Amino acid sequence: MAEQKIFAGPRLRRIRNQFELTQTAMAEALSISPSYLNLIERNQRPLTVQLLLRLSSVYKIDLDELQGENTGTTRALKEVFSDPLLVDALPGEQELLEVADAAPNAATGVVKLYRAYKEAQSRLSDLSDLLASEGRLTSVSSARLPVDEVHEAFENRPNHFAVIEEAAENFHGSLKPGDDLPGALRDWLVREHGIVVRLLPVHTMPNWRRRFDRHSMRLFLSERLSPFDQLREIAVEVCQLAFGDLIAQELSQLNLSSDEARRLGRFEVARYAAHALMMPYGAFQAAAVRLKYDIDVLRSRFHVSFEQVVNRLTMLQRQGAAGVPFFMLEVDNAGNRFRRAGARGYPHSRFGGGCPKLNIHAAFSQPGQIFVESVEMPDGAEFLVIARTLEGPQIAFNERVRRTAIMMACDIGFCDEIIYGDAVKGKELKPTQVGPACRLCERQGCLSRAEPPLTRPSGLDEMMTGLSAFDFQ
Repeated sequence: MAEQKIFAGPRLRRIRNQFELTQTAMAEALSISPSYLNLIERNQRPLTVQLLLRLSSVYKIDLDELQGENTGTTRALKEVFSDPLLVDALPGEQELLEVADAAPNAATGVVKLYRAYKEAQSRLSDLSDLLASEGRLTSVSSARLPVDEVHEAFENRPNHFAVIEEAAENFHGSLKPGDDLPGALRDWLVREHGIVVRLLPVHTMPNWRRRFDRHSMRLFLSERLSPFDQLREIAVEVCQLAFGDLIAQELSQLNLSSDEARRLGRFEVARYAAHALMMPYGAFQAAAVRLKYDIDVLRSRFHVSFEQVVNRLTMLQRQGAAGVPFFMLEVDNAGNRFRRAGARGYPHSRFGGGCPKLNIHAAFSQPGQIFVESVEMPDGAEFLVIARTLEGPQIAFNERVRRTAIMMACDIGFCDEIIYGDAVKGKELKPTQVGPACRLCERQGCLSRAEPPLTRPSGLDEMMTGLSAFDFQ
């Protein structure tokens, strides 16, 4: 086995400085030339086993101090330089390691400064949300990734594209698919574009949901996908071919600032079009009203998934044939938010969605169970909230399931029009007291509070502590 070379010049230099030695003095003690020691300190020569033993014998140092790497500091520096603000200056792995080795105190200082910057940025963002909820315009900005820009663009507008709805409905009518929409879409792809859809096993396509091969004109789908997700992927491809110009037209109105953001935005609009094609507006809206928005019955009637129905219900805002203005939120069990949308835009200021008491978080305790409750915001606004878990792509035996939870909600005033309203109507149960997010909520004595409010000073009474983990005045 080849001997691993140890380059530890900066660490050796720190040991020499610690003993206040010149290169000549240390070289003499180690029985090497000063020029050779100089090369070692500049990482142009490795430390040999004999030299390591001599260092340990002469200076009584721990050899791990020379062989170990500052992996913790290196990882932290990598986090710093992955920030969108510094992405153009991202150094390589070796350069980060050299910085951590050569100037560990300076590297630690950079990491602390960056974390303080992120904390201040988070507080400014919360303060901006608070001021916006009070109707005050703010100009607080931060470095954003393209995906953040796309999410913001879709969350702040009604989740409805009238032109795409009409095109999808007309296209569905021309297909006359009957009860076999997947078959009709596959036939159209072959007939009009010579594209064949193939389902591939996991070992052939381990890392992709779908892949279009332009040379063989084949659309490959992963067998991990459920039949509903396979249908959506086919519908996305069909929509981009059938009315891609309309998708581009709607995308241009979002005014996205970069090519990457526009590419992500195009996928989101195409995904919207796929839902519109799978569940044509007129038929779906009429069925939703007649069935009082029963998600499970709708999913069975249109041969789609629970998640697809919830997404579609937030899109029903056609003039003269609007549905209940639902909004939705999808999170994982760590609280990461994947998707937010609403028939009238996602209500950040009125609802928030960051409260740990919402039933979307309780849904993980009983996968597949529908949770229904009414919630009351600090300003007295009430909402009807429906939540359930979703299962991700099919997994193998040695993989961990990807499970998220989705929440659909609307103003409590629409309770009589929704079948889920029966769970809260006429009951003696009071609405669950929630807030937009812990930092923006001033409810006292909340057992679920995860952070102190931004708007109140901390409570520092040594003689008395409250029920919350964070006391405030």
